[in-house]
Amino acid sequence: MHPSRVFIYSAGLALTMTASSLCATAAQAAEKISIMVGGYEKQIYLPAKLAEALGYFKDEDLDVELLNEPAGVDAENEMLSGAVQGVVGFYDHCIDLQGKGKFVESVVQFSQAPGEVELVSSKHQEIKSAADFKGKNLGVTGLGSSTNFLTQYLAVKNGLKLGDFTSVPVGAGQTFIAAIQQDAIQAGMTTEPTISRMLKTGEAKVLIDMRTIAGTKAVLGGTYPAASLYMDAAWVDAHKEEVQKLANAFVKTLHFINTHSASEIADKMPSDFYVGDKEGYVKALENGKAMFTPDGVMPEDGPKTVLAVLSEFSKNVQGKSIDLSKTYTTEFVMNAK
Repeated sequence: MHPSRVFIYSAGLALTMTASSLCATAAQAAEKISIMVGGYEKQIYLPAKLAEALGYFKDEDLDVELLNEPAGVDAENEMLSGAVQGVVGFYDHCIDLQGKGKFVESVVQFSQAPGEVELVSSKHQEIKSAADFKGKNLGVTGLGSSTNFLTQYLAVKNGLKLGDFTSVPVGAGQTFIAAIQQDAIQAGMTTEPTISRMLKTGEAKVLIDMRTIAGTKAVLGGTYPAASLYMDAAWVDAHKEEVQKLANAFVKTLHFINTHSASEIADKMPSDFYVGDKEGYVKALENGKAMFTPDGVMPEDGPKTVLAVLSEFSKNVQGKSIDLSKTYTTEFVMNAK
């Protein structure tokens, strides 16, 4: 072959290989799945960080990036904008969003109870029921969040109007605690480990407890599917292989939770999640881990309960025709390996 042709051929081959390499790199980069968690230190969302710690994402050849966002409503917005592919948050957003014409679905249902508690500041002994919320500032993680939904439901169910109280976005953890201490809120809805921290100091007491299935049924009238992995329905349809792998990882994680002690589970979590009190963290998890589903399957009566709760106060769903079958799918958890 003529030298000049050899050069041209070699150069062309090099360009082709470089282009192929770039395409492969781009394809590999595109495989990363970003999941926004509505506060991954919260015990209600424990399966997200636990799946990562147990190596179950890697076992499925998944490149999963967990991102932390204290308020579930902000995580939802990140998904709708396309910044992340999924959210670990409450199932009720799937119903709420359908009312706005957007279709997202729970693909793995983590829990069948909210794991939430309405705490009342010890300074406000006058608050003895949700009927006493009138004129009060009530802490929620964010406006439009699931804690806000539940707070509004409790108030309306007890004879109040939405304008009778003020929802104050205070997040969770230290920001929630500070809001109670400073009397910025007189009561508020939060989760473990924040609950145990406030009870331990005596700065708050439990008014309404939805950490157990029995407690949830008493307050909300039925099983209330809460923490879940939810995703845009169109993305799910276009990426069934990836979604199946995610379901595999999370179903294995739920099985781990169901077959291991609270202490064994806590040992797998980052130490900063204990907030300096591992014993309290373990005790809270011991008391609350029954809220997790054993298999990721949506409780049969759950969606109707959530719709009934939202219908009490939400203009997004009132008068709307909500197709509950499009708010979740059991396809992937049923096929989980």
